[in-house]
Amino acid sequence: MRHRIHMMGRAFMAAALLLAVPAFAQAATWDIDPGHSVASFKVRHLMVSNVTGEFGKVTGMVSYDPADVTKSSVEATIDTTSLTTRQEARDKHLKSADFFDVEKFPTITFKSKKVEKAGEGKLKVTGDLTIKGVTKEVVLDVDGPMTPVTAFGGQKSGASATTKINRQDFGVSWNKALEGGGVVVSDEVAITIEIEMGQKK
Repeated sequence: MRHRIHMMGRAFMAAALLLAVPAFAQAATWDIDPGHSVASFKVRHLMVSNVTGEFGKVTGMVSYDPADVTKSSVEATIDTTSLTTRQEARDKHLKSADFFDVEKFPTITFKSKKVEKAGEGKLKVTGDLTIKGVTKEVVLDVDGPMTPVTAFGGQKSGASATTKINRQDFGVSWNKALEGGGVVVSDEVAITIEIEMGQKK
């Protein structure tokens, strides 16, 4: 009898451990949550300060295989009409044909071509970034994905990605020379993408 109880206890513990295995123990597909995700940028202004802005709507899908990250993939779409720098006149200019031309190009897209490990809890994701109809290969340095948690009836995780681009490569070319030398807006743009995602059922 005691042996039987012991065996039942061991079976119960094994089942509990299986249930406790995090979602990243196996390959899964995740939807990016646009309500908790953002793409931001930082660019040098007047050679003396940085201007930051953000696109408040990011959607897409992440397929992640922890056993072989090279089988993972990312697709993301950024709504350019959601751009804000907290200054109405500047936002209007950035949305114009001088910069993002949001009426003609309402989205920026990224589609991965290669995913590889880059240290503990880090990935390097190479893919095609398309801005204003121009596609260039970029590399994202990714922190994450984070260990999943159970919340609001499902599994949730997140990740942060950074990269730098030359805006001239994508036809975002407006500029103006300063009297004392230099230009109004730097060509180098630092990009950060923060995403929260839910496991697809």
